Amino acid sequence: MKTTSIWRQDAQASNYPRLQGDLTTDVVVIGGGITGITTAHLLAAAGKRVVVLEALKVAESTTGYSTGNLYATVGSYLSVMEKKYDQETVRALTSSRSAAIDLIESLVQRYSINCHFKRIPFYLLTEYEAENAFIQAEVETAQKAGLPAYLDEARTPLPFPVSAAMRLENQAQFNPMAYVKELAAHTAGPNCHIFEHTKVLYVEDGSPNVVHTEHGKVRAQQVIHATHTPKGIWFLHTLLGPYREYALAVSLNSAYPEGTFWDYHGMHHHSMRTYANDQGDPYLLILGEPHKVGHKEDNEEAFQKLERYVRERFDVKEVEYRWAAQQYKPADHLPYIGRKHSGSNIYVATGFEADGLTFGTLSAMILSDLILGNENQWAEMYSPTRHQPMKAAPKFIKENVDVMAQYLKDLPYRSQVEELADVRIGEGKNIEMDGKNYGAYRDDTGKLHVVSAVCTHMACLVHFNKAEKSWDCPCHGSRFDVDGHVLEGPAYLDLSKMEDKPSSSNRFKKMTSVAFFAASALAGVYFLRKAWKGTDTSKFKRMRKRF
Repeated sequence: MKTTSIWRQDAQASNYPRLQGDLTTDVVVIGGGITGITTAHLLAAAGKRVVVLEALKVAESTTGYSTGNLYATVGSYLSVMEKKYDQETVRALTSSRSAAIDLIESLVQRYSINCHFKRIPFYLLTEYEAENAFIQAEVETAQKAGLPAYLDEARTPLPFPVSAAMRLENQAQFNPMAYVKELAAHTAGPNCHIFEHTKVLYVEDGSPNVVHTEHGKVRAQQVIHATHTPKGIWFLHTLLGPYREYALAVSLNSAYPEGTFWDYHGMHHHSMRTYANDQGDPYLLILGEPHKVGHKEDNEEAFQKLERYVRERFDVKEVEYRWAAQQYKPADHLPYIGRKHSGSNIYVATGFEADGLTFGTLSAMILSDLILGNENQWAEMYSPTRHQPMKAAPKFIKENVDVMAQYLKDLPYRSQVEELADVRIGEGKNIEMDGKNYGAYRDDTGKLHVVSAVCTHMACLVHFNKAEKSWDCPCHGSRFDVDGHVLEGPAYLDLSKMEDKPSSSNRFKKMTSVAFFAASALAGVYFLRKAWKGTDTSKFKRMRKRF
């Protein structure tokens, strides 16, 4: 079994240079996933000079760890969205997502991208008769939105009993890593320079804005955070809930079903689809078992539950791949796409939940129109400055009560071991030494990796992710490898290593961030009364330097 995404086997390698020195351009895109590369492509094609800065490799972060499904519906469910908003909003939501799928298809055809793109049916189904009414409601809402939706009572290509299903025709699937890597290759050129292994350290607001990296900086009039969640400290983070979800790719001893399938039960679902690689070898992909980042004691349990689920329903030959992906749930169930605040030249695209490939492409359409001065019919609905206090209030309160609980829970730091010698092979443990909080991991060779346990984003304490061998922040979703390097999330800076001797007290950092969080919570109350105008991250430079 390979502990990586299945998409890598058919995706071409990328080899873009690391940024060395200073540049001036029109637009800087931070992030080389589907959002960043598609945005760069549209802007460069329109004549803008674009620089893309990717901390790792193009398409090998969130984009390369998705399921590769494209659909007009959403994981929040259409009937739920209709109750929260109205029929007009649902129609705009599904039409915008359908337009994004059409753009992907047109780019695949224009550049002959080998990414296994194909149109297939999408099924939302239930195995439980008591939930048939929910499926019926989804069908009716989809039909009112103009989607080709049909009720299939107990008829699907799946080998297990189904009580009811919604069939949605003309949806799509592809290999997202292969698609984005090839699109990047067609985008790179005189108008677009792509840099890999170029980590952004911070963005200096101004006119122009200045994006600082490890080995140079880029000046640009516009900056786009295409990083799944914006980097740095934003009030927007109080409106997002970070979640981790798990995936398996298995081989079967029986036939493979054709389509995308969501097996619904109790307001959650398992997602399934088939994929055949370039050699024609078929796999069944299963995604599910979500939980908040950094909150699960044993992440291996999620993989075990997922494997049990698929083995109970299919004749599984072998588990071939396993991986996990991250998502950010927005407070009012709609992504935040657009300007940081009115008049700002900083742009963001976040809050995609588990629907990021389609929303990422839609973000590129909206952001490129905003920068080019073109009218976009969906820009206002997705704007980060939209005013939806009653829609956002319950989620806002829930997520931020949880974040505050994480701060308070870890203030009296509790060591999981007394000495470093107590950390066994394969284990990651929190430990306090000389008044400082550390995370210690012992690898398979017996070598210890010891880093600060204080997240460099807002000083919450990181927890060990046993399944993926990472340190995960339970507050805003930043993740770090065992040597402290940022993997994803809003954190700019790596965790310091024990020998780096951080200059300031970890307890002082935490108390500083608790104070900031309390201020943010009060600002959130204000947000629920008035439209959010954004947060000036320059106010937090001094706190960032302490890390």
